[in-house]
Amino acid sequence: MQRLQALAARVAISGSHHSFRPIARRPVHSSAGSGRSFPVQSLLWGSAFVFATSWVLKDKLHLDAPEDELPEDTRVDPATSIAFPTTLRIPSKVPLPTFTLVGLGVRTVSFLGIKVYSVGFYADLANPNLNIPKSATPDEKIEYIVRNTACVLRIMPTRATSYSHLRDGFMRALQARMRLCQQRGALTQEEEAGAQSPLRKFKSLFPNTPLAKHTPLDILLTAPEGSQPRSLIIRDLGSIQNDWVAREFVMAYFEGAGISPPLKQSVVDSLEPFGR
Repeated sequence: MQRLQALAARVAISGSHHSFRPIARRPVHSSAGSGRSFPVQSLLWGSAFVFATSWVLKDKLHLDAPEDELPEDTRVDPATSIAFPTTLRIPSKVPLPTFTLVGLGVRTVSFLGIKVYSVGFYADLANPNLNIPKSATPDEKIEYIVRNTACVLRIMPTRATSYSHLRDGFMRALQARMRLCQQRGALTQEEEAGAQSPLRKFKSLFPNTPLAKHTPLDILLTAPEGSQPRSLIIRDLGSIQNDWVAREFVMAYFEGAGISPPLKQSVVDSLEPFGR
């Protein structure tokens, strides 16, 4: 009996460090009518499996915290249950500011209302040169922030998608933005000509590879810096340098009701008390 207990302990410890594989064994026949008892080895493996499985499940339950136990420094998109940190720090060789979450919302497409991704808008609200006019309208406050400080759009797909699928949507938004600026007389011929090559490069940055569900895609608009063109940096993919493309990519999210109306409304609500 002591030998059996020692063997069971060794099997259980081994199982806690390695994944289980199906055990190949001969079919077990009922003891009724056969005169043979149930094999001791089967009982031993069964006990070890129950012990090790319960140990693994306990570990998983400990690691996977329920949604109502999320840290206080996150906000959750009510439409998708995707959480966004209230402050964002992006690793970089060049020091970047700590970004503050201004608003978030879901992007939906088609008449079926399919939820494509949640998007959070972050900005460097601690920038000492950022003086948001108190009398400005909500749209003017958003434009003032985009024009005068670094911003980030964090995109979190609600389901598995691909970089190329997102790229196509981004390109349509930029093309629509260019037509609108032309109609308003807000785009010079020089700006339009200068944007063509950066637009082609922007399109080429996105690989034809999958993007897993809930994987963050950060798109950073750098702050203005003298006469240098601003950059639009797609995290881990590359960047383009062009004032119009970089700025208007972000502004496209807030035109009218916005690419994501819930995002636009969330940002408007957050900026209401801002201004000097």
